[in-house]
Amino acid sequence: MKIGIIGLGLIGGSLGLDLTAKGYEVIGVSRKKETCDRALEKQIVTTAGQNLELLSKTDLIFVCTPIEAILRTIESIIPHLSPETIITDVGSVKGAIASPATKLWSNFVPSHPMAGTANQGVEAAEYNLFNNAPCVITPLPQTSPLAITKVSHIWETVGCRLYQSTPELHDRAVAWISHLPVMISANLIYSCTHTSSPEVIKLAQALASSGFKDTSRVGGGNPELGLMMAQYNRQQLINSLREYQQNLDLLIESIEGENWEALTNILQETHQNRPNFI
Repeated sequence: MKIGIIGLGLIGGSLGLDLTAKGYEVIGVSRKKETCDRALEKQIVTTAGQNLELLSKTDLIFVCTPIEAILRTIESIIPHLSPETIITDVGSVKGAIASPATKLWSNFVPSHPMAGTANQGVEAAEYNLFNNAPCVITPLPQTSPLAITKVSHIWETVGCRLYQSTPELHDRAVAWISHLPVMISANLIYSCTHTSSPEVIKLAQALASSGFKDTSRVGGGNPELGLMMAQYNRQQLINSLREYQQNLDLLIESIEGENWEALTNILQETHQNRPNFI
């Protein structure tokens, strides 16, 4: 199988590393020549270039661009492909992508690997990024079963645990466990740096340790990615933020009213439930 990857950053580059190491012929396409050159140096791909025509003989193409570029990227490559070529993506939002992409290309399979780091670019690519990571396939009723099988096989080849859902259910779920945490974490950093006392900020920065490091990691990541989460999963993110705000009010009320029993119950419940998400 000849595999194409458009976008050789963290996700596309890491996918290329694993597939090339497993003996697949991997053709990478990037806008920048230096990225292509570096991808070849790091053995991320077997062939690399800036021209989409390189993908004309591929069997399966992974579109690893930012969310906002997925649809126009698919439009751009269609003239170069045979009807049998399968296209998939790695976008963290599926409702805004699955249906329009399928209208553009009937052999499209929406997918989303839940893997990543705070780093970006071709230098961030790493082996085994997807090992034991969940990956969600969100096909539509008209999606080709054969295409689903082939895309699923490649994700399993790099170590993913496969799940299947509708695009709508996917977006509701990731709003809670991916997009909401980014906004909460970003607000933590923002609030800490906008408190009224410069002395407090200075001391807090000096004292911040593992707890702050863990809870602030995703909020200090790629701003472009956070913005696109909000833009393309807007309503589901708003819904989860509203519910989060209501539950935050419960915590405030418990502490203000010195209702330690209520607070204890909440903390015991969170202690018991966290393992279900990890």
